[in-house]
Amino acid sequence: MARRPLPRILSSGSAQIARSREIARTAADSATDVLHPLITVTRGLRKLAAAARAKWAATPKERRGPTLLLVAACVLVIALMPYGPLLALVTLMATAAWKGRVRPVVKTGPDDAELARLKGLYEALVPYFSVPEDPAPLFSHGGDWSGAFAEYAFDGDGRLTRLRIAYPPYFTDGEPAARARIEQLLHAKSGRGREYLFDWDEEGNRLVMSVLPALPTTIAAQRFVTVPGETVLGFTDADAVQRTVPVVAVDGTEDAPAVIWRTGPRSTEPHLLVVGQPGSGTTSLLRSIALQALPHGDVLIVEGGGTGEYACLTGRDGVLAVECGLSGSLASLEWAAHETERRLIAANRARQAGHPTPEDTRRPLWILLDRPSVLGHLAAADGRPDPQELLQVPLRHGRAAQVTVVVAEQFDSTDTLSEAVRTHTRARIVLGPAAPDQIAAVLGAEPHTTPTPQVPAGRGYARLGTGPVLRLQVPATPDPYDDATSEAHRQAVLELLPERRTATPAEVETTATLETVVVPAPEPAPAPRAEAEPGPAPRHTPVAAEG
Repeated sequence: MARRPLPRILSSGSAQIARSREIARTAADSATDVLHPLITVTRGLRKLAAAARAKWAATPKERRGPTLLLVAACVLVIALMPYGPLLALVTLMATAAWKGRVRPVVKTGPDDAELARLKGLYEALVPYFSVPEDPAPLFSHGGDWSGAFAEYAFDGDGRLTRLRIAYPPYFTDGEPAARARIEQLLHAKSGRGREYLFDWDEEGNRLVMSVLPALPTTIAAQRFVTVPGETVLGFTDADAVQRTVPVVAVDGTEDAPAVIWRTGPRSTEPHLLVVGQPGSGTTSLLRSIALQALPHGDVLIVEGGGTGEYACLTGRDGVLAVECGLSGSLASLEWAAHETERRLIAANRARQAGHPTPEDTRRPLWILLDRPSVLGHLAAADGRPDPQELLQVPLRHGRAAQVTVVVAEQFDSTDTLSEAVRTHTRARIVLGPAAPDQIAAVLGAEPHTTPTPQVPAGRGYARLGTGPVLRLQVPATPDPYDDATSEAHRQAVLELLPERRTATPAEVETTATLETVVVPAPEPAPAPRAEAEPGPAPRHTPVAAEG
């Protein structure tokens, strides 16, 4: 049987209906644009009427009569005023237009991209936060992520900046390996290149992940407000320490949270070990420590690298010597060991006699040793003792003798550090990019944040004794004789340098050479004391070294 064609009115009806709907929609949009002010005013009048009705309903009955009388009096005054009704009408319309305006829509939930990111993160956590035996799992494939993620925040690029996760009680959050797997997953899924802080609440089965802002690098070397025996190692997060110091930054004066290292007889961390990659800022940190120690003590610097990074300190008041060669370094460290013994004997004799300790034994002595592995290699090749062996006495008895030892070394040479250095340097600092296991090997504990692969010079972590691991940014203290140093930083360091002491002709010639060409400093040969005797410690004048 042949199929009969549909009537014309039915075959073309859908097209006519669609065309009619388009015409009606266009007319409605045009009318809305034309009548938009009237619609806004009407919406505002409706809101004002609703507010007046609510106010009248909330007014007690005994106060409604006086209220009506007051309103009638106001209406009468406005009616009798010149242009009063017109001004009242204009004011009413303006108020209604303001109340009836369309406010911007407030975002109350994640958009599509953020929702997809949250769902993907939820699915990635399912294998770690679920077990087959759980009858009502909080994490399950295709489950509801809103029950696990109680709080979340995104930045302008759509990446997570804060996330609060509720995990099941049977998760082994007390095991470092299990926690590390979760932190590594969150770090990878939330975006690399940023530093995340993970705060585990084992009692409440909650994990809060937040993105830490970068520490400021605008603080340069300056006189910090500290007392003798306190050294500012750098600056950290505001909620990590309880003390701030006023500093001068690029934006002006501000109070910055500082990591303060206390030395002296009552210090529990009398010596410091700094480990970092080449160019990470270890030498800059030692230079900053030297500038802070010079106003209150004497400094002996032994530079194993021989690059002349401490040439600006040569010949300054309080700087006993700046050694770069093997002979001078061994002689200076041997003198430091004898000086430590002399101070201990002098202090002991004074206490036995009932007298205060001599003044020269109370003046702090700082021994800064940079790259001892290089000197150790040269000493082994020459058949001479390792310079680190001469540090045993200052490290063991330095706290009682007001002697502080600071050792800086690179990661690739940490295995050459002596047992005395490893045992007695309870204050530790790691600078530059490093893996979590490298940081834990030096500090004794892993940081609570995720280290980033690219960090500026002077950025790292610090741990004083058994305290928490803190983020650290060392104040910029570059070599003022380096051509790459900016003029502002050069002047900041030069202003902190002490005056030059009266020098011999040989020392003047040596200093002039160092200031023109950065070369290793000549080797002074201080004569070590054979036996301890009271009196101030001698200051050795550098002389020309062999070779």
